[in-house]
Amino acid sequence: MRLAQWLVGLAIIAFAARSLLRNWEALSSQPLRVELSAGWLAVSVLLVWAMYAVLIIAWRTMLAGWGQRLDGWSTARIWTVSSLGKYLPGKVWAVAGMALMAQRLGVAPWAATGSAVVLQVLAVGTGAAVAGLTGRAALEAAHPGAGAALVVLVVAAVAGIGLLLWPPFLRRLLRFAAPDAEARGAPAAFGVVAGILANTVAWIGYGVALWCLARGVLPEAALRLQPAVAVFTASYLAGFLALFAPGGLGVREGLFILMLQGPLGIGPATALALASRLLLTVTELGAAVPFLILPQGRTRVAR
Repeated sequence: MRLAQWLVGLAIIAFAARSLLRNWEALSSQPLRVELSAGWLAVSVLLVWAMYAVLIIAWRTMLAGWGQRLDGWSTARIWTVSSLGKYLPGKVWAVAGMALMAQRLGVAPWAATGSAVVLQVLAVGTGAAVAGLTGRAALEAAHPGAGAALVVLVVAAVAGIGLLLWPPFLRRLLRFAAPDAEARGAPAAFGVVAGILANTVAWIGYGVALWCLARGVLPEAALRLQPAVAVFTASYLAGFLALFAPGGLGVREGLFILMLQGPLGIGPATALALASRLLLTVTELGAAVPFLILPQGRTRVAR
């Protein structure tokens, strides 16, 4: 599985690099009018932060499903600071950091690890479903008949998400990822449902933020809302699943360019991929910095 992830990630980077090299003359000669709009950029940033808040609430709800409580300040601090672990190779540091920080505030170790694992699985499942639903029309237009593959992807993703609502399957999953959590039983169904809804809303919200970003950076780029959701979700998932790429660097941008070079052109697609990377870096650091600067004395475990 790890070898497959390496191969897929490297293939995406290779195809994107080949596309850039083949179109280098067009890329260097194509006029690209960058016009920054503070209003659109502000909306894009605020949307991303709002989606972080949705996911933070979902994690707190998941913990409550296991009978664990954290106050809002502590939950937000742990989620935003531990999320920076994704920039380290291996992709396990965000989950490990979340679990460790929660344990230090009195959350049971098995609940801290189990909730982080379940939410990561839900993120992948809901992301695959959203990418399949929003990207089907574009894929069908570019490659007639290929949309059927996305239908299969959506069905598989929805079936996988549904299985997480079945306690025996969820316990089996936790047996491999968090054995201590498995021994305590599956969390309450409302926690899993909250995770499903929150991740679905977040993927769509991130896509809307990308759509706003395109208008705030490249006003002449005719990026429509539905493809924006599909491109962001698919490229982010590809980067997330590429274990060797810290923060999905290279893999995410590669797929981003491959998906948008047709409708937008190689120049705008490349510029928007870089702008999206900058946006996510700024929002992730911006969300974590206040919790790193302010004293930790306010954090309390709610019982």
